[in-house]
Amino acid sequence: MPDTGKIDRTFFETVIASRLGATRQDVTKGPAHGVDFGVIDVGDAALALATDPISILPEIGLERAGRFAIRFLLTDVAVSGLAPSHLAVSFSLPPGMTDEEFESVWKAIDRECTDLGISIVTGHTARYEECSLPWVGHGTIMAAGNHEDIIYPDGARPGDVLLVTKGPAVESVGLLTTLFPDLVSLDESTLDTAQSLLDEAKATRDAMAVADTGGVRAMHDATEGGLVGAFHEMAGSAGVQFRIDTDAIPVQPGVRQGADALGLDIWHATSSGTLVIAVQEEKTEAVIETLEARGTSVGIAGRVTDGDGVVLDGSPTDPPSGDASWPVYERLLDEQAEQ
Repeated sequence: MPDTGKIDRTFFETVIASRLGATRQDVTKGPAHGVDFGVIDVGDAALALATDPISILPEIGLERAGRFAIRFLLTDVAVSGLAPSHLAVSFSLPPGMTDEEFESVWKAIDRECTDLGISIVTGHTARYEECSLPWVGHGTIMAAGNHEDIIYPDGARPGDVLLVTKGPAVESVGLLTTLFPDLVSLDESTLDTAQSLLDEAKATRDAMAVADTGGVRAMHDATEGGLVGAFHEMAGSAGVQFRIDTDAIPVQPGVRQGADALGLDIWHATSSGTLVIAVQEEKTEAVIETLEARGTSVGIAGRVTDGDGVVLDGSPTDPPSGDASWPVYERLLDEQAEQ
């Protein structure tokens, strides 16, 4: 297990995968490395659900922090192709967080859920000693629908076309330049552009639009380990090879400049809101048109082939051992403390 960030495939398979409680016939998709959600059979319907931690960063503004937290959570079930519908949420708040501060966060979560038709059905909220920001709880998001409509992250097949929306490091550059503006050597205009990227860390509506278009075999959100991590998770879980051309992947304005100023490797840095989509070749143009009509940039990143692993610009790659943004974040915290 890495010191920070998600566990790798080996740890999952050796420690977790063989200890999953009772075997039940109604679990049609259980935990798997690289798969964002599980599925339960409820009568003739499917219930997809995913659980993630909730991170609240007051430095970016409490309402913005609330939106960021819930959008991060929603994407893990939205990539199933089913519309998120129900939320269970638990908060373990630090004693120093005031009622007014929590209310600002909660209002933002309520607005996002209302806009997407999501009902908050249960939860827990309390203050506890030793709890601290930013990690203040977790949420479970659910989506109900038909089994045949579910899109799985491990569904990529040889011959599929690989699309990438938005591009690398959108979340990382947006977040780090917002948290540490005084430690980033950028002119005011470029800094504003880089910081605005944080508002692009959302993918639920893109995922829903793509699912409705048809022809999508697999979707995955490029979180820890960045795009390279997402490629490896999708290829590994499907037992196929991804061949990627990075020049064909969109890069948002401000990403390269922000990453250079931060000393950040954009291809291995978390980018929540960026989707990797495996689509049948004949539906590629329709999916691209759907995304572009929403104002979402997208590029044809490569192909799915027989084999295994990820070939990036002609060279085989290893799965990331961690996320490139964590050491940058820790370095900036140290620099901030020294000042």
